[in-house]
Amino acid sequence: MKKLFIISVLLLSLTLSSLAQLVDPVKWKNTSKRAEGDTIELTFKANIEVPWHLYSQYFDEGGPVRTTFYFDESDKFEVIGKPSESPEPITEFDEVFKINVKYFSKEATFVQKIKVLTNEPFAITGSIEYQVCADDKCVYFNPDFKVSVEGTSAGSEAATLTPKVSLEEMSTELTPVDEETGDDKSIWGFFFLAFVLGLAGVLTPCVFPMIPMTVSFFMQGEQSKFNSIVKALIFGISIVILYTSVGLIVSLTSAGADFTTSLSTHWIPNTIFFVLFVVFAASFFGMFEIILPTGLANKADRQVDKGGFLASFFMAFTLVIVSFSCTGPIVGVLLVKAAAGDILEPLIGMFAFGLAFALPFTLFAIFPRMLKGLPKSGGWMNSVKVVLGFIILAFSLKFVSNIDQTYHLGLLSREVYLAIWIVLFVLLGIYFIGKIKFSHDSDVPYISVPRLVLAIASFVFALYLLPGMFGADLNAVSALIPPKSAQQFDLTKQQTSVAVYGEQPVGLCEKPKYSDILHLPHGLEGYFDYEQGMACAKKLNKPVLLDFKGHACANCKEMENKVWSDPEVLKRLKNDYLIIALYVDDRTKLPEDEWVTSTYDGKVKKTLGKKYADFQITKYNINSQPYYVLVDHNGETLVEPKGHDLNIDNFIKFLDSGVEEFKKRN
Repeated sequence: MKKLFIISVLLLSLTLSSLAQLVDPVKWKNTSKRAEGDTIELTFKANIEVPWHLYSQYFDEGGPVRTTFYFDESDKFEVIGKPSESPEPITEFDEVFKINVKYFSKEATFVQKIKVLTNEPFAITGSIEYQVCADDKCVYFNPDFKVSVEGTSAGSEAATLTPKVSLEEMSTELTPVDEETGDDKSIWGFFFLAFVLGLAGVLTPCVFPMIPMTVSFFMQGEQSKFNSIVKALIFGISIVILYTSVGLIVSLTSAGADFTTSLSTHWIPNTIFFVLFVVFAASFFGMFEIILPTGLANKADRQVDKGGFLASFFMAFTLVIVSFSCTGPIVGVLLVKAAAGDILEPLIGMFAFGLAFALPFTLFAIFPRMLKGLPKSGGWMNSVKVVLGFIILAFSLKFVSNIDQTYHLGLLSREVYLAIWIVLFVLLGIYFIGKIKFSHDSDVPYISVPRLVLAIASFVFALYLLPGMFGADLNAVSALIPPKSAQQFDLTKQQTSVAVYGEQPVGLCEKPKYSDILHLPHGLEGYFDYEQGMACAKKLNKPVLLDFKGHACANCKEMENKVWSDPEVLKRLKNDYLIIALYVDDRTKLPEDEWVTSTYDGKVKKTLGKKYADFQITKYNINSQPYYVLVDHNGETLVEPKGHDLNIDNFIKFLDSGVEEFKKRN
């Protein structure tokens, strides 16, 4: 049962990860030879890409999926014993499963002996079941194979091993994920954000008053307290299912390895998202309301009147529809953010939102006496909407910035962006102290302590942003604002300016291509073209830091502002490495002789960003950024690549280990 559960979870991961269009990190080369007499040896050789590892066939059950070879039954052959494996697998105690596991890195060879029982040619069919893991991600595979075998009359002629479906075709694609702890933090952070937004949705004017009305439905005519609780639980679970279903739809329609990159950088979706955010903010400010046709709510309401446990579901459905005028903008904002991120985020986000939204309704239905402690409806609920409006309006600028950075338009400099934010949060602080009033607001006769605290927080945040107008790093919000390279007025320019390349740049072999539009932070020098950079690295005899990044990559900016800015890290980047920054979302057109045809989707890549997005996927089986790879002159990986990790000591160790390995090879 435990193995069945593990496989079920892996199959679910497999289904979701197949949307990403990457390739299996294990490449199989299958051969056969006649051993002696009627015995044939089938050899399955696995080439495993770093940093992935493939599990052995032989260790205790209850852990990861072991590599297993299945041969379909036939009267034309019989299997002799179990497959051998080489080299000796690595044994390690697994903290998750609490057992010793065995696995292979880089390569593994499996040999199975077969006894042929017929003189006629035939085929051996079967499948290979295996699991590959790297860091915090694991993927399950189960491809088929077909082996054509000559009968015993064929003498010593070698049998031919031909896959029924090639393992490369059958390989299920890997989900792009952030490396190290960054992925876990981003997922949990997004879950928390969605949960908070769900609670905010409950506090809006068209939802909060419905709590006592909804709870009274579960208490009417019920002689059994148990039935009331069951109906309340069905009601709450139904809300979660309804919202999660929306996230599932977004997940299923967000397929494609480069979908999220295109979505977060192309001017069309970014313009649409910007307009949506502004519309949602205007709705929260009271300019208009977003409502659904009343007929849909009326139909659901008629089902509620029929009673029974099914009525609990339709009660939840009715609540979701009726409350959409307030929750719609919040859900829209949440889904826009999720659609530009990991494929799992829509599911996780909508589950968290639905859970928070359903929680108070369910608790009050089970414990109706708690209703007495609820505050009365009033103007405070509209204040919640207005505050959300200010925040949404501030975040809308992110989409304009994405367009500006990706297409090098120069329309929205960093200081203009910050100036708008400062004005918005100053206005928010003034709103908290009651000096600004919107159409649906009530009078504020005095300032309560909570409003005063929030006002102070808004003003403090605006003051924190102010030094950024003159070039301060603003590390706390660096992931949300344009990079320093977009700063036009920078008093710190002498210390932290981007590199300005002349005809003979210091420390480089020649002027980097695209250096007129692309830059590295903190005055670092480097290249933006892989071939040009690798040629220079070979000439200078230096190891290379491949920096896969993007204009719209928030984690990239955060790494550069919080980690790369450290003096010890900066010293190593300047002295020990040649940096090649590969932008995966840049829209610069390539000359026709530099176009590349992808090996994973067959499409021709005509822009700088698409070329290096394809290179990252094809070479390293991942399309998340930032992604740092230390390589030698031949492009061979020196140490295990690293993703988003804000631990400065970890990054220093990463750089130092790359230098040590490079020295060993030279």
